[in-house]
Amino acid sequence: MNILLISFLNNHVCYYIMNVYSDSFHIALKYLKDTEVNIDNVLVMTGDFNIRDSLWDTAFPHHSAISDDLMIVADSFNLALSSPTNPCPTRYSNMIGGANSIIDLMFLRYGSSQLNQHSIYPDSRLASDHAPLTITISIADKIVSISKLSIPQNSEQETAFVEEIIVIFKNLETSNITDKNNLENTVNHLKALIKQAWTKNMKCLRIMKHSKQWWTEECSRSLDNYRMTRSLENWKKFKKVVKNTKRSFFDTKIQEVANKSHSP
Repeated sequence: MNILLISFLNNHVCYYIMNVYSDSFHIALKYLKDTEVNIDNVLVMTGDFNIRDSLWDTAFPHHSAISDDLMIVADSFNLALSSPTNPCPTRYSNMIGGANSIIDLMFLRYGSSQLNQHSIYPDSRLASDHAPLTITISIADKIVSISKLSIPQNSEQETAFVEEIIVIFKNLETSNITDKNNLENTVNHLKALIKQAWTKNMKCLRIMKHSKQWWTEECSRSLDNYRMTRSLENWKKFKKVVKNTKRSFFDTKIQEVANKSHSP
């Protein structure tokens, strides 16, 4: 018995592909049926089910009772039997005169307009006696940001922003807050002033390998200085700045954790 479950995210939703190998005793199939496995968002169930049946193999004249169990399992995952774009055997006999068969199947999300047929590639089976089955699953494009708006830590912009916020709160008029409407107006006014201060001091930063919490303006200046000279001395200075900056940053973090938990 072999059941492999593969998950992937698409538009922040987790979907699953189930690959099943059920031996001639149909142990995997019986497990799926008897345990009533509850998995949402299964898009594809495929594999070697070791079942010959006239439902999917016109060269085989009989119907197998175990096929009914397979259909029950597929239905529990909201899946339907897929018809291949090129009907042909999926398992090829190694014996001279032996009959080829269709025992590798694919079940797809019921009612899906994008997942409705799979393909069989008998010429790609190489040394295997089973032909590969393929289906294309469309995944939504994901836009990856390469920049972000931020106020760098320990920068002149951060100092200016904090000073402006302090002035804003000092000058905030609160004596006229007599009812709910006045309170909402005051909060909205405060929000607008903070946003204005943020916009004034923020920078557009490229997201790169140095986009770490510990990275500072001093690190950037030291790196730029090395890039201009390409000297070994400036490279050593840059590495020293990075080392000291990281040490200071993580020492502070450790101290914060220790103070919060009241333990080392």
